[in-house]
Amino acid sequence: PLNLIYLCISLYIIVNKQKYCSYSRNKLLLISFDGFRWDYDQDVDTPNLDQLALDGVKAKYITPPMLTMTSPSHFTTITGRWVEDHEVVHNMMFNSTTNLKVPHKQTLTRSEWWDNGVLPLWITAQNQGLKTASFHYPGGGANYSGQSVNRVLVEESNHPDDNETEWRQNIDQVMSWFSEEDFHLVTLYYGEPDNVGHAKGPDHPDRKKIIQQIDRTIGYLREAMSRHHLNDRLNVIITSDHGMTTVKKRPQVDEIIIRDYLNLLKLTSFEILDYGGFGIVTPRPGREQEVFDALSNAPNLTVYKKSQIPESFHLGKSERLPPIVIIADLGFNLNSRLIVYVNKGDHGFHNGEMDMKTIFRAFGPDFKSNFLSEPFDSIHIYPLMCELLQIDPAPHNGSLVVTKNLLLQSGGSQRTRLSLALLPLSMLLMFTVL
Repeated sequence: PLNLIYLCISLYIIVNKQKYCSYSRNKLLLISFDGFRWDYDQDVDTPNLDQLALDGVKAKYITPPMLTMTSPSHFTTITGRWVEDHEVVHNMMFNSTTNLKVPHKQTLTRSEWWDNGVLPLWITAQNQGLKTASFHYPGGGANYSGQSVNRVLVEESNHPDDNETEWRQNIDQVMSWFSEEDFHLVTLYYGEPDNVGHAKGPDHPDRKKIIQQIDRTIGYLREAMSRHHLNDRLNVIITSDHGMTTVKKRPQVDEIIIRDYLNLLKLTSFEILDYGGFGIVTPRPGREQEVFDALSNAPNLTVYKKSQIPESFHLGKSERLPPIVIIADLGFNLNSRLIVYVNKGDHGFHNGEMDMKTIFRAFGPDFKSNFLSEPFDSIHIYPLMCELLQIDPAPHNGSLVVTKNLLLQSGGSQRTRLSLALLPLSMLLMFTVL
C-alpha cells in the first residue's frame, strides 16, 4: 500500500538522520585574534588577508559590545547575548561584597564567573549531537549547568602569545580534530596583536610585524586545510574582540587620578579603577549621589549611575555591575590613587569609537566570494554560526537578517535535498515510480 511505502521511507530517514546530517553539514572554525583593530591590515603588506577578501567575505568593520574587553566581548560572540544578559562584565572576576578580585587568566577556569544561565554555542551544539572544542578561547574552560565542552585547552597564565611556530602547531592540531576526529565546531584564540598593542602601542613597528605574522598564519591555515582535504567542508570565521588606541600620557595630557576628585576610603567600599578606560565603583551606603557628583567634576571621563546607563550600552540591567560606572574618554586611563599604568596602548573605551572597532573575515563553502559587507555588531555573529552549523540557536539578541547576505544561500532547502540525495538508489527509484 502507498501509505506503507511512505512510512518506510520516513522511518528510514529518521533512523539515519544523524548519518545524513553529518554528510550535509559543513564544519566551522572560529578564530579570534585578540585586539585586532579594524584597520591594522591597511598599513602592512598582508597578501593572505587580501586574498581572503577575494575568496570570501569581509566586513568594513564590526562593533564589539560595551564592554570592549576580552572576556565580555568574546562571550558575546559565542553566546549572541549582550553583556547585561550573560553577566561576564569584566576581564577580572570580582565580588563587590567580599572585595574578591581574580586576575583574567585565573578567571578562565572559574565556572561561577561564566555560568549565569546563558548557554554558549559549544553547549548548544553538543546538545544537538555535534562535537565541539575550545582552543584557548575565553569561556571554553568553564562548566555550564554541569556540562563542559567536549575538548578544552585553557591558556596558562605565563603562556607566550607570539610564538609563530606554536601558532602553526595549533592549526595542525585543530585540522586533525576536524579531519580525523570529526569535530564540527572549534574555536581558536590567539593573544596577539593585543599584547604588542598594550606594550608598545598600536602605531609601533612591532605591531606591524605581528600583523605580518598573523597574515603568514592565515596562509598556513589555508595550506593546512588543503592538506587535510577540508576546503569543501570547512567554513572559517576570523574576527576579534576589540580594537586598540594609544594611551595619552604626560606631558601631553594630565592623566586622570580619581583620588584627586573622590575620597575613595571614605566614600567607597569597592572599586576597580586601575584597569584601562573602564571603571566600576560601589559607594558606601547612602553615599551614591555624593560619589556621582564628585566624579562628575573629573575631566576626560563620563560617569553613570547604573540605573541611568544609556540603553544602547546594554549594561544597565546587569545585576553584577556596581552602582557607578566610569568610562574614560578615548585614550585616557583611569588611575585610582597613583599613576601605575604602564601600557602604551589600551581598550575598554566606548564601542562607538573607531579605534575600538575590529575585523571580520569569513570564507568556505557556504560563503560568497569577493563580497564586502557593511559594518555590523558582533552580536550577530552567533546566529550566523548557528545557521552554518545547521542547529537551532539558544535564545539570543542577534539576528540572522543582518548577516544572511554573506551566505550563498539559506541552508534549509539545501539540507533536505542533500539528505534525499543520500537515500539508497532503490528507495529513490521506488519513490519515483509512485
